[in-house]
Amino acid sequence: MPITGDQEALMRALEQVLAPLAQLCVAKGVLIQVVEERLRRAFVNAAVNAHAHLPAARLTSRISATTGLTRREVARLRNAQTLPPAAPRHSPITELFTRWISDPSLKSGDSATDWLPRQGSAPSFEALAQSVTRDVHPRTLLDELCRLKLAELDASGDHVRLLREAFVPRGDWANMVAFLGENVGDHLRAATANVLADGTQHIEQAVFADELSVESLAQARELMARQWRTLLQTVTPELEQLMKDDAQARRPQTQSIRIGLFTWTQPMPAPIPPSHVSVKEDSQ
Repeated sequence: MPITGDQEALMRALEQVLAPLAQLCVAKGVLIQVVEERLRRAFVNAAVNAHAHLPAARLTSRISATTGLTRREVARLRNAQTLPPAAPRHSPITELFTRWISDPSLKSGDSATDWLPRQGSAPSFEALAQSVTRDVHPRTLLDELCRLKLAELDASGDHVRLLREAFVPRGDWANMVAFLGENVGDHLRAATANVLADGTQHIEQAVFADELSVESLAQARELMARQWRTLLQTVTPELEQLMKDDAQARRPQTQSIRIGLFTWTQPMPAPIPPSHVSVKEDSQ
């Protein structure tokens, strides 16, 4: 079946999106049949949402026509036992880490690695943990941060500091890949919503630069790390204040937002060498 120009452009974009996903699946031994089953489910769910206004008696046929799946396959996928969509992760550990990294009173200058007393009144880890939750003991939260290699105790065990300036839970594959799905998923949802509308629904911008040296790239990474720290320290208190304002005004608090920053670096493609094919002049 011939495809339109818009569809051809979409296929080229999909190649870019699917390549790293395929790399991830191959690295973890996930077979294509497993991925295909989830892709089929995703197509069916998207079609259901697109045609939610239709009566149930007509919906299966419309989904089949929209997705290219047979009606029997559509019925099988819709009747399959599936887990409900996972809610965005909002654990005490992530909230504690975010508050620690963004609270200017817990660090000096541009450093987020100052040692905090483990116990006692603020500023201390115990006070920080209790400001986040009283349902989990501060020592339990500290042990989890250390397990994830996000924090460490000093030799005496009386002081603690952060080891990272971004929540990357090393050693916990399930958490790492869950954040990958949430962050990349929301990024892609924002971009999709923009291209399906007028492009102004969500902020989704990027800056691209090439012809950099390895030394300049290292400086650029540090520049972006500083930008992220600044963004985090500025935005987090503002968002917390907005939440308090909504609660005080008794406004329905039914919305969420994800704000992120990413960088990707790679070598530039090798230049294509000029052709050395010579053209001989015909002799008469």
